[in-house]
Amino acid sequence: MVVEQSRDAAVELLAALSPELREKATAPFDTPDHQVWTYLPGDRPGVTLGELSAEQRRLTMRLLEIALSERGLADARSVMLTEAIRRGLPQAEPGSSVDVGSEQRYFLRVLGDPSGMDPWAWRLNGHHIALHVTFVSGAIGFTPQFFGSEPATVLSGPHEGLRTLAAEQDLGFSFLDSLEAGQRELAIVSDTAPSDILTRYDPVADPHVLLKGLPYGELTPEQRQLFSLLLGQYIGRAAGPIGLQTWQDITEQGIEKLTFAWAGATRPGGGHYYSIAGPTFLAEYDNTQDDANHIHSVWRDLRNDWGTDLLAAHYAGY
Repeated sequence: MVVEQSRDAAVELLAALSPELREKATAPFDTPDHQVWTYLPGDRPGVTLGELSAEQRRLTMRLLEIALSERGLADARSVMLTEAIRRGLPQAEPGSSVDVGSEQRYFLRVLGDPSGMDPWAWRLNGHHIALHVTFVSGAIGFTPQFFGSEPATVLSGPHEGLRTLAAEQDLGFSFLDSLEAGQRELAIVSDTAPSDILTRYDPVADPHVLLKGLPYGELTPEQRQLFSLLLGQYIGRAAGPIGLQTWQDITEQGIEKLTFAWAGATRPGGGHYYSIAGPTFLAEYDNTQDDANHIHSVWRDLRNDWGTDLLAAHYAGY
């Protein structure tokens, strides 16, 4: 259902664009910069949401509504709102009728032809959002996926107290607090948090840059429940069928092989970082910049970022 709905939504969106905007928004699937991405401010290939009409933005957001869960979509909108607050844009004013995408520099790009039978993808990239969704022979690749927030908590103004990606932090601390002394010795790999996620925005994530930490197999049943909630904070951003497939992949590869590593402060207010890593799954979180009020979080699939495994199977069938 997600595949068919996404195809229909992409076709409708592209048909609604002028020839000039359509040229900016599209590229061949095998374009050389397909796997080039970043979560930093700056330009990307594609057309910005701010260049689109309200109806065109609605059609763009329809792609997100299909691929993301209700909570994942709310997270994306919250990231966009926080960015608007940071930049002082009109849609950040309480009660504003201006939609959140207006004037925003999030770049939409559709790679390949969604109306055909060959692989295609869509992506939405900008400061603190990077969504990459790949469609291959009826299957979906959902990563790399990055959500961040600057600030994590709004400290002043009409939105004072607003928190974005709060559960990623709160569940991380809750899980850390649940560990016994011996477990904490394994989990806490450094007293100092790195300044950013360690895999950065590399096209191919290298799990070897992470320290191992505490294995899932050494957790109590109660700790495993907390760990699953934290893991679900990332997987749960995806629409139901995508999330279920991810859980199945993790289980098949051996959930007991997942590890949890923590660095930095063990109480809110100081810079902190954690990673969850396994044979195929990788998630990183950090909150270190701007006096620990600036979140980065990423979900990578070590086997299927950019639909790599799906594409290999697709082309092997030719």
